[in-house]
Amino acid sequence: MFNSVPREEVYRKVLHGFVIVLPLGVFYGPNIFAVERSFFLLLSLGMLLYSLLTEFIRFRYPPFGRWFFATFGSMLREEEKTQISGASYMAGATFLCAWLSTISESFAACSCISLTLFILGDAAAALVGKAMGRIRIGKKTLEGAIACFLLCVVLAYWVFPILPDFLEKWGGVFYFWQAACVALMISVLELFPVQTGKVRWNDNLYVPVVVTFIAAVIR
Repeated sequence: MFNSVPREEVYRKVLHGFVIVLPLGVFYGPNIFAVERSFFLLLSLGMLLYSLLTEFIRFRYPPFGRWFFATFGSMLREEEKTQISGASYMAGATFLCAWLSTISESFAACSCISLTLFILGDAAAALVGKAMGRIRIGKKTLEGAIACFLLCVVLAYWVFPILPDFLEKWGGVFYFWQAACVALMISVLELFPVQTGKVRWNDNLYVPVVVTFIAAVIR
């Protein structure tokens, strides 16, 4: 009934789990450190530039590329060995969400919940899909998408409303239909990657941004 999940996939998703400090930092950092949200926008830009510089060096300078592969290769998917990694796309999404958070406090709440749910929902989809996925949809599975949806609903409806300041910045009550809508959009967009022509967009980049706008509309 259950398939074995590759160890590198587990490591990859555990690492992704730690990445939730990014959206939480963007949301709570300005209050904790008494700085403007633009400060964290600059921090996220620095992180993105550092990540892209690392990608550039590993592709252009073989000695560094060999070290990088020996150190982190087990967590890279096959296509990431010759292309930009998902981590850099996630850094890009964090920067874009940090930029959106500077628009208003409600956008900050929308960015936080969208990016956090995507990070954890994507991890659930991958692990459940590898372990018990049977119904394949492209390179992903229906079971993984259902796991993503259920986890996102639980977190959105029962966890986020009790986080400090979230409801105040969200703008009031967080209804179940709103939680279900956000969770559904994350699950669907994660399941069906967007492709324009020969270019297949990385969901780590665009899903949190698109869902941030959707959350802003329904709030």
